[in-house]
Amino acid sequence: MIRASREQAQAAGGTEQPQAEFRLDPPERAPGQPVRWYRVPIPKEELRRLNQRSDLLGAMQTLGFLGTIGGTGTLFVWSSFHAPWLAPLAILAHGACCAFLVNGFHELVHDSVFRTRWLNRAFLPVFSFLGWYNHVGFWASHTEHHKFTLHPPDDLEVVQPEQVSWRRLARMALFDAWGFVHTVRGTWRTARGFLRGDWERHLFERVKPEMRPAFHRWARVVLVGHALVVAASVASGWWPVAIAVTTCRFFAPVLQFLTNATQHIGLMDRYPDYRVCCRTIELNPVLRFLYWHMNYHTEHHMYPGVPCYNLAKLHRLVRHELPPTTRGLLRTWASIRPILRRQASDPDYRFVPPLPERSR
Repeated sequence: MIRASREQAQAAGGTEQPQAEFRLDPPERAPGQPVRWYRVPIPKEELRRLNQRSDLLGAMQTLGFLGTIGGTGTLFVWSSFHAPWLAPLAILAHGACCAFLVNGFHELVHDSVFRTRWLNRAFLPVFSFLGWYNHVGFWASHTEHHKFTLHPPDDLEVVQPEQVSWRRLARMALFDAWGFVHTVRGTWRTARGFLRGDWERHLFERVKPEMRPAFHRWARVVLVGHALVVAASVASGWWPVAIAVTTCRFFAPVLQFLTNATQHIGLMDRYPDYRVCCRTIELNPVLRFLYWHMNYHTEHHMYPGVPCYNLAKLHRLVRHELPPTTRGLLRTWASIRPILRRQASDPDYRFVPPLPERSR
């Protein structure tokens, strides 16, 4: 039995407070059986309008983001030669922005950024390469994550309970060396034709075996490509370019981690309601842009065909049935901390966000 106390509901920023603990009993479900999700109903014509992609809005988001990281990267390269005192600050700013490559990569995997399909397919390898991501593996994994969100063993992309350590955050404040080494090793292992862990074996031996050759082939492209970038940069004397391209997302990724980790952490698993297994938060416009609007994460899971730049409109249509929405990262993590403390001593505990009385 899973429950949420009144105090935790208040910490979450709720205005409509329960008088007792919420209780949810996960329904019985055999592995592989489809999940019958609850979605806040909206008119079909509204959904059709929200699902419409736009090449203009997609270009504004994509080119605006690439322009941002291109600008910070250029500032680092320039300052490395002309203003060395500025270079450390420039690379930290560049890395903090590049850490959000994964969110653009995620949206392009959904094929929902541009109306013209080939534009999605053209930009996806760019984001994949810069961030050391494997779009083949992520597509296979993320498809299952959306079908079976937080329902192991069918979704092992996110597994509860999650814990966040101060040591991990400190490691991400400047340069995530462990993350860089882990990523390079993992890419090398994939390039050699090996699968890592139960989840990759599940995906490429049972769910999508036909995609396995492409999964390994892309890892080889990433390794060879970054090796060429490093070699060309060093040989030409433009060594900062290698840092700005090959190691970009590992500098100061703590902001992206704290933003991205809010999506499911501490919430209910094995329950067919996105409102209790996903978290929507409000962010300022700059962070929302860098995050590709994934702060509206409940809405994204309910209607994954809606492009990211329309999620705010979708939020306004369904918020009457959603839990209270916290504003800003500080308030959000203030509400998450007591959940994590309790889960540290009681791993079976899950926080159930308070739902409006009329929609429970």
